Amino acid sequence: MVRTIRLLIAYDGGNYCGWQRQKQGEATIQGEMERRLALLCQEEITLHGAGRTDTGVHAQGMVAHFQTSARTPVTAFFKGLNSLLPPDIRILGAEEAPPDFHSRFDAQGKTYRYDFFTGPLQAPWSRLYRAHFPGPFDPDRLRLALNCLQGTHDFSSFERTGTRDKTLTTGRGAVRTLHDLSCSPSPGGEACWSIRITGDGFLRQMVRILSGTLIEIGQGKRDDSEMERILEARDRRMAGLTAPACGLYLERLYYPKPLFQEFPNPCFLPS
Repeated sequence: MVRTIRLLIAYDGGNYCGWQRQKQGEATIQGEMERRLALLCQEEITLHGAGRTDTGVHAQGMVAHFQTSARTPVTAFFKGLNSLLPPDIRILGAEEAPPDFHSRFDAQGKTYRYDFFTGPLQAPWSRLYRAHFPGPFDPDRLRLALNCLQGTHDFSSFERTGTRDKTLTTGRGAVRTLHDLSCSPSPGGEACWSIRITGDGFLRQMVRILSGTLIEIGQGKRDDSEMERILEARDRRMAGLTAPACGLYLERLYYPKPLFQEFPNPCFLPS
């Protein structure tokens, strides 16, 4: 009998070329996990993630699933898999899922967090987990821009150039809906900030480009009224810089029903 196993995963993306397996053989989260799962199941495994994080991006709540005919107990996909994986990838929860569950297609939304530091000198141990944007920063300058971004828009101006075939007439193109956006102080000391963006989906590097543009506004390098004009332009050249990958975290995924109900720390749980 074929089983569907669902995993909740956290990882430090600093040593990996993103989530997706690469033809060139570079280390990826998917590739590392598939190799260990093959050892546990004694068969080739294809792991499907809820999304594809880029090189250097981290995750606190990635959801993935795979199918196997092995009778391996579910506990082995938690304790056993963690014993095989490198220490920068950890399984937070594992459970049997319905046969038709799909981690990507069933997801209704995601929350990404972008962490950055605006002080003059950044501690070296935080450089891989928080981007450095030295200079004055006022989160109040972002209010108009954050309100402008909320809702359903064409986010072509915030999409990495050349990552989507724009001649296609099917699908939703660059239209996405953002439900909630905020910028607030974050743990780590003075001048540490976090931008959080929740939406029904994201384009390639969309969160990093949005974050880079918002940080420029917060530092007074752009006027807070520019966001509407940038959105309407549907032109990547109008938006700000692509913020470094090190500050980006896939924080949470949302599904129609709660997952991993036995997991003791709800801050990681989709809801």
